[in-house]
Amino acid sequence: MNDVAGAVGVRAPSLYGRFADRSTLVNAIELELWRELGRRLATAAPGRDPIAVLTAQARAYRAFAKANPEAYALLHRIDADRSEAGTAARAAAVAASMPALVALVGERDALAAARIVTPFLHGFVSMEIAGTFRLGGGLDAAFEHGVETILRGMQRTRRRASRRSTKRDVARSKK
Repeated sequence: MNDVAGAVGVRAPSLYGRFADRSTLVNAIELELWRELGRRLATAAPGRDPIAVLTAQARAYRAFAKANPEAYALLHRIDADRSEAGTAARAAAVAASMPALVALVGERDALAAARIVTPFLHGFVSMEIAGTFRLGGGLDAAFEHGVETILRGMQRTRRRASRRSTKRDVARSKK
């Protein structure tokens, strides 16, 4: 608490007046970080092309993590806030990507798509921040390729499912 108080230019006792303990303070910081990430995702790319929007949001996510590595670590900690406020803050951050995900894969599969993209982004930026990509090669190009591969794969999967559905509808109408 003393370190935090010093960093924000107040004395530790004033923090205790607002936060009961370190855990409460860390949870409050985490919630504000989710809000900030959500704002950055929401403003990353206006537009209608879901792949362009999601790619810009992926870049914004990566930039946020790289610019704030210690803060970023708070977002995915094992003992993260499991309160209603914590769930709401996470949902609000994800909400920025949902319209583009719905446009890309449909309403039914949008949340599943978010659960595919998020681990790639988190894994990539976590490894990048930790310096564990040690085999050379361009990380920017690898990141872009990974994002494009995932998003284009989701797009192709939806198109195939749509074609199968259309074929079934045609077959049913002939009966």
